[in-house]
Amino acid sequence: MPCTMELPSTPDELAAQQADSAALKDLLKDPSRWHSIPLLNYTPLHKLKDQTLVRFRGMIQDMMDPEIYLERYEVKSADGSKRVQEGKYRDCLKMATGEMIDYNADGNVHGERRTMFVVSVPGLNDWSKEHEKQCCPQIDLASLGQSPSSAKKRTIVGEEEAMDVDGASETTFKRPCLKEIQKDSEPVGASKSFVLGSEYLLNSPLPDRPSMACMVKVYDEFDTYQLNSLVDFVGFLSVDPSLDAATLDIDDCENLSELQAAHPSPFLIPRLHAFGVQVLPHANPLLDKSLRQPTEICEESYPTQLAVHKDLRMLLKLCLFDDDLAAEYLLSHLISTVYSRSEMQSIGKFALNLCNLPKNCEAYATKLYQILELLLPASHYMPMTLGTLNTAAFAPKKDYETNKLVSGVLQLAPHTHLVLDETSMQQGKLEANGVHAVQHLAHLINNQELKCDFQYYQIDYQANIPVLVLSEGRSMLPSDFVLPINADAKAVELVDESLKAAHHYLQPSRLQQFRKYLTTARTSGFNVSEEHTEMIQQDFVDMRKANVKSNADDLHGLLVLSRLLGIARGKDTFDKETWQLATEFEAKRRQRIQALPKSSAQMRN
Repeated sequence: MPCTMELPSTPDELAAQQADSAALKDLLKDPSRWHSIPLLNYTPLHKLKDQTLVRFRGMIQDMMDPEIYLERYEVKSADGSKRVQEGKYRDCLKMATGEMIDYNADGNVHGERRTMFVVSVPGLNDWSKEHEKQCCPQIDLASLGQSPSSAKKRTIVGEEEAMDVDGASETTFKRPCLKEIQKDSEPVGASKSFVLGSEYLLNSPLPDRPSMACMVKVYDEFDTYQLNSLVDFVGFLSVDPSLDAATLDIDDCENLSELQAAHPSPFLIPRLHAFGVQVLPHANPLLDKSLRQPTEICEESYPTQLAVHKDLRMLLKLCLFDDDLAAEYLLSHLISTVYSRSEMQSIGKFALNLCNLPKNCEAYATKLYQILELLLPASHYMPMTLGTLNTAAFAPKKDYETNKLVSGVLQLAPHTHLVLDETSMQQGKLEANGVHAVQHLAHLINNQELKCDFQYYQIDYQANIPVLVLSEGRSMLPSDFVLPINADAKAVELVDESLKAAHHYLQPSRLQQFRKYLTTARTSGFNVSEEHTEMIQQDFVDMRKANVKSNADDLHGLLVLSRLLGIARGKDTFDKETWQLATEFEAKRRQRIQALPKSSAQMRN
């Protein structure tokens, strides 16, 4: 029987529905119910009023300390009458003119909530953003209505009188920033003149590609949230100006920096009180049912996976100097994912080093990345220059002055492809920060784990970031597969024309096919029967007899490669044909490594 319940439009409506929380959860499982909710990522704040039902999609960048708040409290009026008011899903206590809160009432209930610092997906490519924006419902300012002008608010976590925000939806939310307020009201050199900049507060992992930030308050299942995971929250927007630390009495504040970090301007970092959440399996908006897809996307005919695979492999071959083997390995890399973990290793990772790139192809790595970013929902290109290595913050680090986890460039969402360009490296000295940067990159590649620096100790967080290294000679970084490019001489001469032809080939309809194919392939299941397990074991025994250097890592690499080759061709079960194809490709790859000059061949296979 279809559910007749509608999503609540206010915290009070939600409080009335809490008795039937199971029905509300079922309602949120229907992706179409999310279609009409404005996406905060693409809706200007001046089009939304306080307490509006909104969504925010992004990556959990930090988890803040627990917060105790008044979940339910008694309000007394001037005539002595009392009523109970719900405080859940609000930052400010609600009461009418002439009312006051009885903080000592027996019926008061305190609750606990947690704040997730969520940033829009770092490295989300332009086409992904544009498509999400197309799916976002348009907001009509006239439909928002007016908020009651008689409401007086007090902050939940303190007893300071809050500013009245009624009618704020009629303005553009313009307000002096903290720097300007203090500049006007304090003498030069005053101790309170130090403020945190907006860049620090927003805390974007990729400073040159800044993310939007939102502080999301959650009320249950705290242990289910994981750092760096992709999430889509639905809840009530909170942009009361009183949430800004600039409006608080800070004369006796022990740590102004921490106060500012915990209470930034809501017009810079809005708050969202979440009652629904879905963990996103990927960042591809084309395959997200919770987004209202344009009609032409929904009705588009889709060719077979095998046909798309053939076209995509041809495109990659064109971009890789007509090297068919390199196209196979790059395609396998693009659909790879960590699908299982043991105590010792992350199974499924496919870090690829394409080396032996022709030296006379100017800016080839950048041009290749420009093709890849058209195919992938999220990716990031990083030139491995001395300046980048010596100065950039790679790993997140805890700042105890502000109690924030300051992000680093490796704090990326799952399946964000990281392309490292070693062809841009020049001679010079690698300083301490550069040495640590290389160590962090090596740890990420080897273990698919990100080290977070908590000053007195380090914590490893699981990651799932495919890493592609482009280099002329031997990469200084480890990898799962090293493949020297076998560049056709004619293709090297025509590389610029080939890349232009690739861009021309990528017409909108074909781009949609490739984008859907790569995500579908990466999220596909794959099974290996007991019969084939025995065949693999016997083949590996024969390989060891033929080559005593073969080890467990070689077997693992063959298994991962054969799985990806099968999935790329639309298969969901292991077969002998795919296994033989993988062994053939691996034999060719090793022959290429052996054919390299000795100094270049001494690399990890």
